[in-house]
Formats: sequence, C-alpha cells, structure tokens
Amino acid sequence: MGRTRWARFVGVLGIGAVGAGALLFGMSQGALAASFAVSGHDFKVSADSLTGQGFVQFGGVDAGAGKVHVVAVSGFKTATLNKFCQSVFVGNMPIVGDVTMRITADGVGGMSADNLVVNLTDLSGDLELGAPDIGIDASKVTKGPENLRGLPGSFGLQADSAKITGLKQTAWSTTAQTIRFKGMNLTIRQGKQECF
Repeated sequence: MGRTRWARFVGVLGIGAVGAGALLFGMSQGALAASFAVSGHDFKVSADSLTGQGFVQFGGVDAGAGKVHVVAVSGFKTATLNKFCQSVFVGNMPIVGDVTMRITADGVGGMSADNLVVNLTDLSGDLELGAPDIGIDASKVTKGPENLRGLPGSFGLQADSAKITGLKQTAWSTTAQTIRFKGMNLTIRQGKQECF
C-alpha cells in the first residue's frame, strides 16, 4: 500500500512539475506575464548581482493566501540578475516530509524582468543607487513600474538605477509584466536545499 501511495504521489508531482516547466518556458520566451506567490509560504531568492533601472521602494502589506504580512515593496522598470536562484521550502508534507523546489538560471543575465515588483521581508547585499530620492512621499514616486505607488504620507525612496551585489532576499510574492530565464533549471528535492 505504501508503494502505491508513493507512486501516486510521484505521478502527481511529476505532472505538476511538467506543468510548472511549461509555464516557466512560456515566461522565458516572453509569452506570459509572471506571478510567483506560494500559498502560506515565503520563498528565497539569491543572485550574484541585480542591476535595475527605474527603482522604487516603500512599505506595504501583502495579503496573499488570506494572511497579512508587512513587507517592503520593491519595484523595477527593468531588472537583470546574474546567477539567479529561487527556492521554496515546504516542511512536513504528507508521506515525503520536507521538500524544496528550486528554480535556477546560473549564467550572466540568467533572469531578467520588466515591471518587476517584489513584496519582501528581508534583503541583504551591497547596494548602489543612481540619482536617489530618499524620504520622498511614497504616493509620489514616479521612477518605478507604472502606477506603482505607496500610501500618502508614508516613507518612500526612488532612484534612476539600483545595483545589488551579493543579493539575498526573502519574499512573499513577485509579479512582473514579463520574466525571462536563460538556461533555466527546475528541481524538486526532498530535504531542505534552499538558495541560502
């Protein structure tokens, strides 16, 4: 009986992985808008570097999956990440225990995006801002993705460009007009095998 359940699980997981792979292939070809949000789970992203144009950031709330999380909303008109890795860890799944899904694009410019918005809770790395406006009213930012604004009277910042070296971030959701991957690889493994 245990073998039957395991085979059934692997079959369902395999179908899901094929579906996810097809969606990621579509995004990599610029055919689909992209949205990453994992119900009830945050996820981690790392990259050797992120280079972005048209950057804004302000405080906000992510209310996905019926849960509310206070986040920093970071938006880029365009962004390119070298040696990209994204991981989602789900612990204590029935039958198989801990599982990690990873998406990687290991090369230079492995992931790029247009009108990228990330709702994050943690971010580390070396940051360089070009022509920054720090402390601007979040409702008056204009340099990021179109119509991306914060609440009136809240703290915001914006810059013509942003570069983050040694990027490590934890986020609840990511949206973009388009996300492209070069040399993308998707893996699902037992155990905890996050990007960092």
